[in-house]
Amino acid sequence: MVEKDVFMELLKFKKLGLSSQCLDALRKKGFEEPTEIQEKVIPILLTEDVDLVGQAQTGTGKTAAFALPMIEKLMPGASHVQVLILAPTRELAVQVAEEINTLKGKKNFSICPVYGGQSIDVQLRKLKRGVDIVVGTPGRVIDHLNRKTLKLDKISYLVLDEADEMLNMGFIEDVEEIMKHTNSGKRTMLFSATMPPRIASIAKKYMADYTHVTVSKQQLTTSLTDQIYFEVNETDKFEALCRIIDIETEFYGIVFCRTKLNVEEVAHKLIDRGYDAEALHGDLSQNQRERILYKFKSGKVAILVATDVAARGLDINDLSHVINFALPQDPDSYVHRIGRTGRAGKEGTAITFVTPEEYRKLVFITRSTKSDIRKEKLPSVNEIIAVKKERIKSDIYNVMETESFDEYCGMAKDLLTNNDPVGVLAAVLKYSFGDEMDESNYNEIREVTLDKRGRSRLFVALGKVDDITPKKLVAFITEQTDVKPQVIKDVSICEKFSFITVPFREAEIILKVFKSKKKHGKRPMVEKAREEK
Repeated sequence: MVEKDVFMELLKFKKLGLSSQCLDALRKKGFEEPTEIQEKVIPILLTEDVDLVGQAQTGTGKTAAFALPMIEKLMPGASHVQVLILAPTRELAVQVAEEINTLKGKKNFSICPVYGGQSIDVQLRKLKRGVDIVVGTPGRVIDHLNRKTLKLDKISYLVLDEADEMLNMGFIEDVEEIMKHTNSGKRTMLFSATMPPRIASIAKKYMADYTHVTVSKQQLTTSLTDQIYFEVNETDKFEALCRIIDIETEFYGIVFCRTKLNVEEVAHKLIDRGYDAEALHGDLSQNQRERILYKFKSGKVAILVATDVAARGLDINDLSHVINFALPQDPDSYVHRIGRTGRAGKEGTAITFVTPEEYRKLVFITRSTKSDIRKEKLPSVNEIIAVKKERIKSDIYNVMETESFDEYCGMAKDLLTNNDPVGVLAAVLKYSFGDEMDESNYNEIREVTLDKRGRSRLFVALGKVDDITPKKLVAFITEQTDVKPQVIKDVSICEKFSFITVPFREAEIILKVFKSKKKHGKRPMVEKAREEK
């Protein structure tokens, strides 16, 4: 029955025009059926020679929608870059590159993500060897263009992914600069959740004859899930995960990690500590995937560690927990993750680990999903041991009330002969549960308070040429926004612009004030500073 269901699902992909080689890659990834964006986009890109604008939320499967037709049409081993995909963040660039790598199957395409924060020397070596598909952030792509280490004059496809986010982050000018380095014969695809006027003008200017595809907007809802976040340092996340699992009476859930390497690492560490866990990611064969899912669905394994891509489309109900070991890329992904709990009218629990550097992203997710994600304190070792003791006592009482244990009475009498009953029972408990109750199993978790580091760096379009000094800039910001001067830190004055650092709450106030003051057609005087490369 399972084989027939899989066959029927693959038929839906086959009807879109995909080859058996692509279908095999989809089968190995465990795709169940095409999403709406895939059903609409794939046939167009396979059969029509047009540019395309796709309006769809993140998490709707649009990477596969544009990647699969490109994989079908591209020729491996070209001596030049064939595809450029622009993404607003390094996380999305890595995610898109990884997904294409698993979708390409046996086709020998080389894929290289380029983004700020990674050594440029590593990227230079990959580009020098020859790359078919480049997935990059605008800033780092421009770096390579300026160094002449990346040529885009022969590309077949240009993809602008999350175009509205690139607009929000101030990258549109960079995108237009990059487009000037591309050839006229390419096909351009633009994907965006919304279509603000600036994005529409980009499409009109650079994509004269394009097809516009829109998919229905999904409702973000988290109503049946209790949402909690814990403040932790990156190095303490695994210890925090173990404490959460141990404090729960019955834990049955998915732990979401960012990459397949993270998934393997966390799963192996859990197994080494004695937990029943399995890893699920895109590099597994279909047989491995089916075996793991069977064990998880049947309750033989209580913890599934997975990437978003590998967990997509899983039909698993009644999860007690979803753990965001790493924050998801966007609000839609957050909702898709935690929506796996709270099904059939039952409330589930979603737990998110947040490092100081990620707090701003948590605030964004909270506001976008209109979620009530409350802060909690991680359980202490003493609290966990106390819970375990109560659990053991409860289990023993249950055996006494519901099970037969006559065959052990003889041993019990022997042990109690000439011995203190309390001492005997204590020795039995230590013999049976000593390892589980050992406090040395837990490592120390350093305390961290996000509010101390929850700050935002802002760009101000005033500098030395405007006769600005640190004191004058602080006074100017204070006068315009009523933000207290003592919260404005790390003032840096450059020739034509400046930077300041303020808490996130004050940053939102400042940005809102200056956005309202901007003149038509011009950028606000104060904006969020771009992430350093």
